[in-house]
Amino acid sequence: MDVLAPVLRHPNEPQNVELVALGEPRTGEVLVRMVAAGVCHSCLSVEKGAYPDVPLPMILGDEGAGVVEAVGPGCDSLQPGDHVILSWAPVCGRCRSCAAGLPALCPNTSPFQMRDGTTRFEAGGTPIQHFGPSTYSSYVVVDATAAVKIRADMPLDKAALIGCAVTTGVGAVLNTAQVRPGQSVVVFGCGGIGLNAVQGAALAGAQPVIAVDLAEHKLEASKVLGAEVQINAQQTDPINEVLAHSAGGVDCAVVAVGSTQVMEQALAVLRPRGVCVLVGAPRPGDLVRVDPGLLTSGERRIVGSKYGSSNPHEAFPELVELYLAGKLKLDELIGHRYRLDQINEASAALDEGRDLRGLIVFD
Repeated sequence: MDVLAPVLRHPNEPQNVELVALGEPRTGEVLVRMVAAGVCHSCLSVEKGAYPDVPLPMILGDEGAGVVEAVGPGCDSLQPGDHVILSWAPVCGRCRSCAAGLPALCPNTSPFQMRDGTTRFEAGGTPIQHFGPSTYSSYVVVDATAAVKIRADMPLDKAALIGCAVTTGVGAVLNTAQVRPGQSVVVFGCGGIGLNAVQGAALAGAQPVIAVDLAEHKLEASKVLGAEVQINAQQTDPINEVLAHSAGGVDCAVVAVGSTQVMEQALAVLRPRGVCVLVGAPRPGDLVRVDPGLLTSGERRIVGSKYGSSNPHEAFPELVELYLAGKLKLDELIGHRYRLDQINEASAALDEGRDLRGLIVFD
């Protein structure tokens, strides 16, 4: 079938909405009609050429939700009409990471192609690469393990955000850091993932929850999502301020920006046995300076967090339940809604920090 999708052919150039040929779902795959897709910073980084090894042309988009339209042979876990959230981490089913429920760490799946090493998109005879599930396309074909069924009464425009930002941010606190009630948390960077790390800290019962950013509107949003303390790093020294508001150090510092300087600041505000969780992705080759004495003298830790150390097949339905119970905020995260032909406007708004989370809404 022919579908409309924005194609990125060269870095630092606009995505052009084109008519692209989409192949039928093969064995173990499903065709999904997209309802909404979140505009993600990882996609923006590809657009700006931050990862030169990413193969182009490509259709971006790594979070979204929709409705199953058709299933390929051998797919008995889903059927047409099912409402699904798409995951960028399909399950290979044979590695230790997938067996442990951590498909984001799977070494056997490609981030740019289907499991068989081919693509389902092409234009003019040229293969178009996938960016995970390529949720910016109006229709997608994904591995069935990358489509997680959810209850039908969950609004799919809100569910789209669970596909990446919410799961990554909340999971960084609840799963990676395993924050307990009463522990203190600071989140550096209040974008889509950072604000959800704030939510995760609030869900965990952390006290206090501190938000650090450069933009006042993002700090204001952090109040709604559970942060008691807001620190503008342009106006004051964030290290001194965090230490002052946490009785000398926090139990957990989440870094949701790709700045090595901020990562060093996060390590500096940990109390003994505190954990620094790195979520943001610096530029390739950037290094963090670490004083080993901070680690050895106080048993402080630095850990990475990918997809919030989550199993999407468990996390997505759980987060849906939290939203429907009024305990997880999603409506408040959505900045602006865009049509597919406004994809470049949506990317520009993200780049300029004008949206908390932009949302592409399909007809």
